[in-house]
Amino acid sequence: MKVAIITDSFPPLKNSGAIQIRDLSIEFVRQGHEVVVITPSSEIINPYLLSEMDKVQVLILKAPKIKDIGYFRRAIGEYFMPFIMIRHLKRNSLIDNNLDGIITYAPSIFLGPLANMLKKKNNCKNYLILRDIFPQWAVDVGLLSNYGLPYYFLKRVERYLYSTADIIGVQTPANLKYFNENVVFKTGHIEVLQNWLAVNKSKTCRIVIGKTKLKGRKIFVYAGNMGVAQGLSVFIDLADSLSTQKSIGFLFVGRGNAVVSLRQAVKARGLDNILIYDEIEPQEIHALYQQCDVGIISLDKRHKTHNIPGKFLSYMQSGLPVLAAINSGNDLEHIINSNKVGCVSTNHSVDVLKKLVEEIVENVLSDDGTKNRCIQLYKDMFSPKKAVEQIINGLV
Repeated sequence: MKVAIITDSFPPLKNSGAIQIRDLSIEFVRQGHEVVVITPSSEIINPYLLSEMDKVQVLILKAPKIKDIGYFRRAIGEYFMPFIMIRHLKRNSLIDNNLDGIITYAPSIFLGPLANMLKKKNNCKNYLILRDIFPQWAVDVGLLSNYGLPYYFLKRVERYLYSTADIIGVQTPANLKYFNENVVFKTGHIEVLQNWLAVNKSKTCRIVIGKTKLKGRKIFVYAGNMGVAQGLSVFIDLADSLSTQKSIGFLFVGRGNAVVSLRQAVKARGLDNILIYDEIEPQEIHALYQQCDVGIISLDKRHKTHNIPGKFLSYMQSGLPVLAAINSGNDLEHIINSNKVGCVSTNHSVDVLKKLVEEIVENVLSDDGTKNRCIQLYKDMFSPKKAVEQIINGLV
């Protein structure tokens, strides 16, 4: 089967979406399929750039800048992005009419026009991988009001994206329930498509905890996007409440629009039990986690939709139990508790989280079976092989 994967995130970007699509496309090739990844970039000079990565064809199309800019400029750029990409495709005859399927990867809701054009041109199905339900999550965390022109504009774009899909794969059963109760989707089938992550056995990392002030402590690590949706300020409060316990340290690694405020809070409180580093290369993550003891999951408690962050998969793959502060109703609570791979709070109380830290240090980390349970959970639920097989079944 020959498929096109449409995404706004792909290496050299380092976010979880880029890593997911890299792993997915490589697994498609491993299973004998032909893949072309279509992705935008504002950094190339020419209208397009063709390349190859691990036998995956990569077609980069020039488009407006949509990363690391303000919300308004990003929305304008994303709106025009698919139309500019379509123009480059048509002018340069870059895609033959022989695709057997289209895969659209969304968090971005703006890729619908491009997906629909390719779907009609090739008379094939479109499988929409829906990782975030937007604009709802922006409303949940107070970034957007649920009335007014911006909201109704984004809802219209969202509905159009869904209308281009024959199958929609959401992250969790709770999101499937939310989608069925709140979204009108009459053109196809909706199902749960779990996240996935390929095996990463990196051996080196530029961050060496043994050479920092956290040396010798039990390390609670967070690696990934640090934005409003993550609600990470509660972990600064937690670190503050544990500042006299010299056996525990906190490590944050990543980027996002909350990094500056987090750094300022750490400095203002004079905390010496927490370090914040810029993002590292994806291939360094496993080596970083081998120096740590517990992975942190943080989602703003106001979320009404229920996602499983990609970092949870990498924690499980590396054998790290988790401390999770998440929104009520999230499937992750059941997954963690039923598999005994960590502790969960859904009210974001510092007192509760402090007790959970004590529970993890005293009981979870001392359980010899914890690491094996984490690794087995990764193997059972989150392999790229299963994801590709499910997507192919939807496209045939």
